[in-house]
Amino acid sequence: MHEELARVFIDVQDDPDCDLIVLTGAGSAFCAGGDMEWFDSMIEDPAKFRAIAPEAKRIVTSLLDLEKPIICRLNGAAAGLGATIALMCDVIVAVEHALIGDPHVKVGLVAGDGGAVIWPQLIGYAKARELLMTGDMLNAQEAKEAGLINHVVPSDRLDEKVREISNKILANPRWAVRWTKTVTNIPLREIAVKVMDAAMAYEMVTNILPDRKEAVAAFKEKRTPKFTGE
Repeated sequence: MHEELARVFIDVQDDPDCDLIVLTGAGSAFCAGGDMEWFDSMIEDPAKFRAIAPEAKRIVTSLLDLEKPIICRLNGAAAGLGATIALMCDVIVAVEHALIGDPHVKVGLVAGDGGAVIWPQLIGYAKARELLMTGDMLNAQEAKEAGLINHVVPSDRLDEKVREISNKILANPRWAVRWTKTVTNIPLREIAVKVMDAAMAYEMVTNILPDRKEAVAAFKEKRTPKFTGE
């Protein structure tokens, strides 16, 4: 999925048969974060983590380069990179029970794959730093009040609201919409260029630290981690 996410937004940009993208998750979550077995494999072989860094950058940059409007149908929890992907969409419509947050620090990692880019721009540095350093998750209403998402609706109105907004956007001239989005994203693209290399580098360093290994082990074993500060 990580590899495919690095390509899909480029593919939809090039698709002549679509003018708007609705991005949603299968099942009960939108994107609930990294798989722990996958995390273990990258702790044991850090070269695997290094190898996915270009993909992580492309996920962020291809989202920000996408000219077509993209609506996030937030059908459940969005954590870590999942939250970054949701927040880089143009309009976010969340179901009432959705959660969103970037708990990279809870698994011993720097929020390197876009969290440090998008969160401060949406809610300001003070609140963004707090949430990124605590790893706290917000419920949908809290996220809306903070300015992270646009709409919160009951589950039986989720599709209706997504269609409503989609139809409003599609009723406008194509190129006016696309290029309005393009110019609005210029500052975000500039920030991503400045931040992503360092953020990914710091994330790769934290992946080889003892506390990273302990964080993942404790999560899998459902116990309180015993961090050493290393």
